[in-house]
Amino acid sequence: MKKNLKTATLCVQAGWEPKNGDPRVLPIIQSTTFKYDNSEEMAMLFDLKKEGYFYTRLQNPTNDAVASKIAALEGGVGAVLTSSGQAANFFAVFNICGAGDHIVTSNEIYGGTFNLFGVTLEKLGIECTFVNPEASEEEIQAAFRPNTKLLFGETISNPSCNVLDIEKFSRIAHKNGVPLIIDNTFATPVNCRPFEWGADIITHSTTKYMDGHATQVGGCVVDSGNFDWEAHAEKYPGLTTPDESYHGLTYTKAFGKMAYCTKIVSQLMRDLGSIPAPQNSFLLNLGLETLHLRMPQHCRNAQCVAEFLSNDPRVAWVNYSGLKGDANYERAQKYLPNGSCGVMAFGLKGTRETAIKFMDSLELIAIVTHVADARTCVLHPASHTHRQMSDEQLYEAGVAPDLIRLSVGIEDVEDILDDIRQALDKV
Repeated sequence: MKKNLKTATLCVQAGWEPKNGDPRVLPIIQSTTFKYDNSEEMAMLFDLKKEGYFYTRLQNPTNDAVASKIAALEGGVGAVLTSSGQAANFFAVFNICGAGDHIVTSNEIYGGTFNLFGVTLEKLGIECTFVNPEASEEEIQAAFRPNTKLLFGETISNPSCNVLDIEKFSRIAHKNGVPLIIDNTFATPVNCRPFEWGADIITHSTTKYMDGHATQVGGCVVDSGNFDWEAHAEKYPGLTTPDESYHGLTYTKAFGKMAYCTKIVSQLMRDLGSIPAPQNSFLLNLGLETLHLRMPQHCRNAQCVAEFLSNDPRVAWVNYSGLKGDANYERAQKYLPNGSCGVMAFGLKGTRETAIKFMDSLELIAIVTHVADARTCVLHPASHTHRQMSDEQLYEAGVAPDLIRLSVGIEDVEDILDDIRQALDKV
């Protein structure tokens, strides 16, 4: 496919390039195995000396086509699909970390990721230090240690909806010789491409806007190919020294810019699984084909809703970077000039029960443990996704107890506003 294609064209056509007589639409290769004519060919595949398919836990043509599309959208050299966004974040970190290592991350991240980094990784011997992303570079720098392997953040934080200063985080990461990993789920590559601001690796929960219809759970890890692992070889021996499980192969020497992605597939997928079903990847691809159409509509609707809420006397506060005067407005103009996403955070005057009463009164807008799809939905993180956290942990993660996360869909905005009005009238 020719280079320098626009985002809309990549959404529709990247990844799958049918040859003469091939199906025009990406096929679902729902097979676990692939046949070869002789044993030597299969042996070369297992030794990573030849490209090809032999077992879907490692690679599958449908999955790879969709991963290629996402890599093209983000401007990366390669990508790997996973069975969930959680798996994507885990693989992105575990691919370069092991027992005795340390990571630094923004504390304004999705609650599941907060637990993954702060609790589960610690059980594997990987320590995590959470930092306030608004802290000075000197304060964040103080969190780094000699064994720190990466810096992590979210383009738009879930659920607080703050915009990360990606360039600041990139400067800090690279000053310490580590990659910056950015979860770009909410912005999507339609509204932000973090590689252009200095990020090295991008993760996605493809369950959200990329799918857009709540039909599949999935994730993706994308590598820019820009981080020089060899320049920091002592920090990343898994990539820069021989892997005895592949007869002494060294990933950076054998695969160059594809070393990071190849290691995810050949080690983590081999040993841990977490692959998506080809059927799920097919559904994800259908969503990606309209991503460039849906995201502007999400943003238009969300802007109208945010303006309505900010002018209603029953609303205590609204956090949406499209509002002039919002703390994130100027940063969003820099990183997200075409709009951020359809998700916003707000609080009502009253108590936690006030928020619950409001949500229970909604009719069109559904309470679901989901976000960022075509249908408008709402959640109270303190009562739902973050309910295992104490109030202290909630504040540390940027989640106020009264915070309502509203994900504005692509319905007619007047219908969305009418539902919010009638629910507010019942509070």
